[in-house]
Amino acid sequence: MDDLRELYQEMILDHSRAPRNFQRLDGADGRADGHNPLCGDRLTVFLRRSEERIAEISFHGSGCAISLASASMMTEAVRGRTPAEVESTFAEFQALVTGQLDPGAAPERLGKLVVFGGVRQFPVRVKCATLPWHTLRAALAGAAQPVSTE
Repeated sequence: MDDLRELYQEMILDHSRAPRNFQRLDGADGRADGHNPLCGDRLTVFLRRSEERIAEISFHGSGCAISLASASMMTEAVRGRTPAEVESTFAEFQALVTGQLDPGAAPERLGKLVVFGGVRQFPVRVKCATLPWHTLRAALAGAAQPVSTE
């Protein structure tokens, strides 16, 4: 179990140090800003849709390791998915990080996102992990107001 925990920590550190899809997306047709006042995380999610799917997605901003890794891995996980699939994945991810879903019982579609299962041991970090997801949902909904975890 310790080896698995180390692997998960390494994956989170890798994504926080070298986040994937960390850029502003020119020509985005969806965009939202998110802020976690408790931790100071601030990010913007950009997306472009094609045929009711997320064709391209990126993010930009600053934050703690959990927030950046979550945003990075989220962009990889949702590319090509429909808004309904994103909602379903978000619900499962949120259940995972809040301790309502055991990482060993997580649906296969969560894939690498199961590394965030350990966040449930640190309730204050749940907001860090879910901020990118709330921001993505706001971008999909066309929300004008920034998302806040408070």
